[in-house]
Parts: sequence; C-alpha cells; structure tokens
Amino acid sequence: MRKSDFSYELPRELIAQKPLAQRGDSRLLIVPDAGEFIDSSIGELGAALRSGDLLVFNDTRVIPARVQGLKDSGGAVELLVERVEDPRTLLAQVRASKALRPGRHLKLTDGSVLHVVEREGEFMRLRLEGDEDIDALLERVGSIPLPPYIDRAPEAADRERYQTVLARARGAVAAPTAGLHFDEDLIATLAERGIETATLTLHVGAGTFQPMRVDEIADHRMHAERFTVSSELVEKIEATRARGGRVVAVGTTVVRALETAAADAGLRPGTGETRIFITPGFDFRVADLLITNFHLPESTLMMLVCAFGGQQRVLDAYAHAVAQRYRFFSYGDAMLIHPHRPTNAA
Repeated sequence: MRKSDFSYELPRELIAQKPLAQRGDSRLLIVPDAGEFIDSSIGELGAALRSGDLLVFNDTRVIPARVQGLKDSGGAVELLVERVEDPRTLLAQVRASKALRPGRHLKLTDGSVLHVVEREGEFMRLRLEGDEDIDALLERVGSIPLPPYIDRAPEAADRERYQTVLARARGAVAAPTAGLHFDEDLIATLAERGIETATLTLHVGAGTFQPMRVDEIADHRMHAERFTVSSELVEKIEATRARGGRVVAVGTTVVRALETAAADAGLRPGTGETRIFITPGFDFRVADLLITNFHLPESTLMMLVCAFGGQQRVLDAYAHAVAQRYRFFSYGDAMLIHPHRPTNAA
C-alpha cells in the first residue's frame, strides 16, 4: 500500500481554526458498517451507544511545549518539547537557521538558559541551568503548541480548550482531540444511561504532526509515545465484556495504547513506549467502536481509521463529510465508526 491510497480532497476553509462556543456543539458523523451515513451531534451520542458500553478516554494533559529563545550566537530558535525526561532535562525538536551542536546554550525569553547536551535522532537533549523545575519554566515561558494547520497564534482560551476535561497527566504536546467534544454534562448524561467511562494515558508526541516521508507505508517507522494502561482499566474492560458491553475508544491514541497492551497475551496493565503502526489488515483485539476526529490525508492516523472502519468505507465517509461541510482536524467535528466486517466474514 502507498500513502496516496489514503488521500482525499479537502477545501481549506473546512479546517477548523477555533473551537466552537461549547464543547458539546460539535457534529457527529456516524459510520455504520453498511448502509447510510448518519448526520448527528455529539450531544446525541447516548442514543448511538448502549447501556453497559464503556468509553475509554486518554487523560494526558498538553504542556506549553512551544518555546522561543536565542542561540549563544544571537540567532533565533524555536523549541517544540517532545518530552520532559526529568525536572531539569528535556528532549525537543529545534527549529533554527543552523543545526545546534553539543556544548552550545540557548537563552529563553525570560533569561533562563538551556545547555545543548546531545542529539538523539531528530531531537536535541537540553539541560536547564540552575535549580528551577522545567515544568514551572514551561508554564511561564511556553505556549500551547497548536497544530501547524491552525493559522493563528495561540490565545489564552487555548490553554483550556486544547485540553480535555479529563486531562490530568502532564506530558503531551498535542491534545487527544476526540476527547475535546466531551464536557462534564455529557459525561454525566451518558452515565445516567448506563454508559461507563475509564481512562488510560498516552502522551501524544510531536511526531504526530510529522508527514510520512516515504511512499510505501511498509517503509515507514513510527515515532515512540509513552503510555500507561492501569490494572483498574483492564478490570473495567473485562467487566464490560462479561456483561455484553462494548469498548468505545475515544480517539486513535486510546486505540494505539489498548492494542499495544493487548499485543502479546491478551490485555495486560503496564507502562512503556509504543511504536505501533496500525494499517488495513490489522486484527483489533480490544476496541469495538471508535470515536475520532477527521485526520489529515496520507497520515498514519488516517491509515489507522481506515484499518478500523474499512478503507473505502472511511474514504466514502470523508467525502460525505466534505459535502456536508463538517469541520476538520483538531478543533473540528467527530465521527463514530463501527468496525469493518468483511463481506466474506463468518
């Protein structure tokens, strides 16, 4: 398969530049395995689910990961933090006129100094001078790293709206956007209908915005992302299965974490890194339904969604969404996708 197999035409004006006034105002495109697509709204999600289902959210919290500064030579530099390794050390993508070399240092807008330690793949390891904690530094000088297709600077409101209401575990540089549609009222309404919720953690990395640089998808190497699946979540999923309920993954990050944790001998709790690359033909073991936003053409997330819902079925759903003027990408609308069942399946 080639990345061009996962392309589609998207008018630029359909790329959402700001969130809607309320989280629950989003539209929801329901994609059954067969038959007509259903134009609905996120507020009507309960009618599309069943009592006994379990919604699994990603509770990662986006950090103010975009930082401006100067090289010791005086040139401008921009950092996109990939992860905070310890209170004084971080990995970051660095944008500068010339590549940084170990031994140099960067001065940030508040005068704080980061020393360049070493290169690690596409990232640089940087160490903070002094005794301050990096998390506190980022809160003071960093900005929310909005995706590159949002053509505006971050605003104060983005610090709250580019987080899910369940965000608690600091570490992501991009939001798990399917969760952005849910507010406390919707979660409470779903609970009244017997639909439970649970969480896991996957810290979305900057690699999620990187384009695929190879044509054959078999040649692509995924970026690593940290995740934690708790024993409590595993128990909730087992209880859901026992009562005949379905596991509803809220976002592709949840799918990636669950399917990684189930890759060897069934779903098990654990913490680690995943480079899982889900493409058509993948055997899903945990997720029964998928709630997700619309994804970029030729992206790895588009391939994951096509693997789950069927490649042509998903492409047809995207064409429907374009025709119906849905809002796309991080601040856009959502889909509820049923799994693809091949016509020759038993």
